[in-house]
Amino acid sequence: MTTTRVTVLVENTAYSPGLLAEHGLAYWIEIDSRRVLFDTGQGGVLVHNAYRLGTALRDTDAVVLSHGHFDHTGGLAEALRTKSPVPVYAHPAALESKFMVHSQGKSRDIGIPFPAKRAVREHAERLVETREPTSVAPGLFVTGPVPRITDFETTGGDFFLDAEGKRPDPLEDDQSVFFDSAAGTVVLLGCAHSGVINTLHYIRRLTNNRPIHAVFGGMHLVGASAERVDRTIEEFHKLEIQRLGPAHCTGIAAIAALWNALPGRCVSCHTGARFEFEAG
Repeated sequence: MTTTRVTVLVENTAYSPGLLAEHGLAYWIEIDSRRVLFDTGQGGVLVHNAYRLGTALRDTDAVVLSHGHFDHTGGLAEALRTKSPVPVYAHPAALESKFMVHSQGKSRDIGIPFPAKRAVREHAERLVETREPTSVAPGLFVTGPVPRITDFETTGGDFFLDAEGKRPDPLEDDQSVFFDSAAGTVVLLGCAHSGVINTLHYIRRLTNNRPIHAVFGGMHLVGASAERVDRTIEEFHKLEIQRLGPAHCTGIAAIAALWNALPGRCVSCHTGARFEFEAG
């Protein structure tokens, strides 16, 4: 029986001796004989944590980027130093310039760092443009762009394609990874800028309404209104999610609300956390 293993290589929190935390996210996915790196964090701790966790980044078969923000792409140059070039799966918009513009008019570059963008051009085997749902490895898929259908979810911030804040960034590049297990579909989120509930409903459509068993990762509920958090929790109940690992950009207040509302179902998705799922 095939077992899919997921190891969190980078996250905002770390509790084990020797592991480091940073604002970012990266997963190591082992499915059948394939090794897939989903996101790369900012780049400050990826290699260190991979070594401490016994993960050989040189054995990476493919890299997937959830979107083009620095805290998910900064470690890409290091990640592509593999034994041989590997494909990078990303929506082309992930390579565009991205900014956060504050109410005072101050802007900050939050896009993919130049070394990472250069690494895609010079060291990746190829860029696989995920404009639609795409197979990354046998049994492992990336959603591509997620339809926005809920009336309470937004991208979660003041995101723009220009430093002047004149061109809002729809974050079309936002995507998630999913695979099947005996208990149902398992979903790995980057930041879910499309909305975590939008993402889960879309994955249900892509899997012929297969139940979603587990969801891990960033839900970008940091700073979200109480109404949005409450409606998200309501949808989790309707979807009957059995394992939930809110992390990264979910935000402390929303994580606390989720743990309280879903007792016995929430798990810690910190640096070094490992999860295993048997195939159906």
